[in-house]
Amino acid sequence: MSISLDVLTYGEAMALFVADETGPLESVEHFTRRIAGADLNVAIGLSRLGFGVGYLSRVGADAFGRYVLATLASEGIDASHVSVDPRYPTGFQMKGKQTDGRDPAVEYFRKGSAASHLSLDDFDAAYVGAARHLHLTGVAPAISATSRELAFRLAESMREQGKTISFDPNLRPTLWPSRETMAATLNALAALSDWVLPGLGEGVALTGYDTPEDIARFYLDQGSRGVIVKLGAQGAYFRTADESGYVAAQPVGNVVDTVGAGDGFAVGVVSALLEGRDWLTAVTRGNRIGALAIQVIGDSEGLPTRAELERIETSAASV
Repeated sequence: MSISLDVLTYGEAMALFVADETGPLESVEHFTRRIAGADLNVAIGLSRLGFGVGYLSRVGADAFGRYVLATLASEGIDASHVSVDPRYPTGFQMKGKQTDGRDPAVEYFRKGSAASHLSLDDFDAAYVGAARHLHLTGVAPAISATSRELAFRLAESMREQGKTISFDPNLRPTLWPSRETMAATLNALAALSDWVLPGLGEGVALTGYDTPEDIARFYLDQGSRGVIVKLGAQGAYFRTADESGYVAAQPVGNVVDTVGAGDGFAVGVVSALLEGRDWLTAVTRGNRIGALAIQVIGDSEGLPTRAELERIETSAASV
């Protein structure tokens, strides 16, 4: 059966347990189950906006794995290339609750997970060829050497076909053998990508430069077509060969959960660019969806549907 996809992404989907009360994780008695994974958050967000999205991964033959598959189905994401691996478990994580806007504590339980055994065996040329865009994060390449090989094979295949690639570094330093290896690997992936979306701190760690302008120039010199540096409450800076500028953040009255803001930003940018919108519009939408993501508990619960986004954008245009 043939399939046509707007976007393909890959990585590790995990069960997520969010604390219902504040305090150290070891003191929390009640949690709410959600789902997590940087690449999965982007897949969910783009699917809600009406894009055809495929997700490539592995899960265990366990309750968490069945939960991931059920979530993918409910979100309308193609999971035909999410394999169930009976040898290894599905990873999960625990996340604390904050009420003051600070980043919550997060602990991962993913060592030896099914997804960490992703490899070139999971590469399907026909499936990859069915997509017009690939979204990568720096998380999946960090979970194992074999997953890292898969990331480069996916990127190289899309590049050979003249299709677009977006890349969000999503640094996880503890998963890498060294910061030097992390920087070299992720910068090599960025060099294969059209749109690069680092946060300011990520850009400093990966390039050694400390200004948005210099970080953007570094990746443009490597061959990227456009770079957007996320600046948190200060918005974002974008630069292409022809234009550059700062875009103010969307005001947020009550920050509930900061995790997932960058993934929401990626949803906004990628969706707009795939629609053929200009860079200013794309960054503005990225800021807007990133702001929505941090106003609710959970990594993807704040990501809007197409109808919700259209209402928000129409309202903003009339002001």
